[in-house]
Formats: sequence, C-alpha cells, structure tokens
Amino acid sequence: MPATIQLVIKEESKPGTLAKVAAVLGDAGVNIKAFLAPEVAGHGHLRLLVNDLEKARAALKAGKVTFQEEEALVLSLENKPGALSEVAELLKQAKINIKCAYLTPSREGKRAIVVLTVSDQQKALAMLQRQSLDEI
Repeated sequence: MPATIQLVIKEESKPGTLAKVAAVLGDAGVNIKAFLAPEVAGHGHLRLLVNDLEKARAALKAGKVTFQEEEALVLSLENKPGALSEVAELLKQAKINIKCAYLTPSREGKRAIVVLTVSDQQKALAMLQRQSLDEI
C-alpha cells in the first residue's frame, strides 16, 4: 500500500519528550517503523509511522499525548545516486510540493525507503505509479 497515515506530535523541544512517546507506544505493543524528529523554533515536530495505527491512536489518547494525522507516501527506491532526484523532478514537473521527506536504507542496503508528505497526494500517486511505491 503506497499511501499511509503518519502520526504528528508537536511538543516543546525538551528532554524526555521522545522518551514519553516511545514508552507510551512501546507499552501498548506498538512498533515504531520510522520517525523524524526535527526541532523547529523550540518545538519538536515528531512524525511517526507505526505498525498498528488503531492501537497507537488509543495509546496516545490514553497517555494524553496530543497528535494529528497526515497522509504520507512510502516509496522503495534503488539505493543509488540520483534515485531521489528522479522522484523529486517528477513531482516538480507536476507542480507538487514536497512538504516533508525522510528516508532510511533497507536492511540489506539495496533499497531506500522514502516517506513523503506532499501538497497533492492523489496527483502524486498518479505521477509515481512507475516508481516503487511500498509499504513500510
């Protein structure tokens, strides 16, 4: 499934924030499959992909962790120079803005798993049909 929902948690950037979220999810048996945690003007913007969205929602609510959800695309690209450039160029040509992106190499290192949030999810899906859309 190429499209997924990622959880977004916006909190003050301070010691223990990631620890709390990770503990709440871990205690509920939710595995974090990918995350990005940049700091923006003193606030953390934690984005997470999890293995069980329903359990994660319930755990975060019970743990009083405020979150939002956003659609994301998950691509599996060949782990080589220029692979991301090809995708970014296709989106540029379609006038689709990449709002957020992060990646990690696969375990064997031959593929790169790329997570994107874009300005037009449906149009991006249509543009990237020839790319390797993947489930993380």
